[in-house]
Amino acid sequence: MKKVFLIVTLLVVCCVSCDNGKQYLKGQTAFQKELNAEFKDATKSPLKEKDRTEFEGLDFFTFDSTYVVKAKLQRTPNSQSFKMKTTTDRLPEYVKYGILTFELKGETFNLNIYQNLGLMKKEGYEDYLFLPFLDETNGLESYGGGRYIDARIPDGHILIIDFNKAYNPYCAYNDKYSCPIVPRENYLKTRIEAGVKKFKDH
Repeated sequence: MKKVFLIVTLLVVCCVSCDNGKQYLKGQTAFQKELNAEFKDATKSPLKEKDRTEFEGLDFFTFDSTYVVKAKLQRTPNSQSFKMKTTTDRLPEYVKYGILTFELKGETFNLNIYQNLGLMKKEGYEDYLFLPFLDETNGLESYGGGRYIDARIPDGHILIIDFNKAYNPYCAYNDKYSCPIVPRENYLKTRIEAGVKKFKDH
């Protein structure tokens, strides 16, 4: 009888663990699942401890292939480096790597894409590009300070922008972080209903 009780107990524990594992991996796409797993991981999460223990998953717009666009990249090799403003006194040095031109819902838009001069010296980040943007969902469905997209330097003159992979600055979750402020020239006068939504009351 004791053996049966022990087996049942172990099965219950396993089932709870499995359910918790699934909970951490909530999401419609691989990107969403990976981001949720990262936010639940105490070693990686930007969340405050209380928020992390209660965390069940970020809110996302539904994946929409409309927001996966092919952009023409015009490189700007003669751009001067500048210190990008952040939410603190920190002023990381960036350079405008290029201008992206793309069509979305019949309209043409431009976004500047940047390279962090400090980060590019780190192994694995030599070709990393930073694409911050603002749009008309900010302060409504999405975080008021805008969102970011990670990119890599392409071989040619085409770069795919997947707005479904737009994520919030860590400052949206915890004010202890120092986050780059999205330059005003990267404001899109349209609604980007893709990517991560705002967190709770932020």
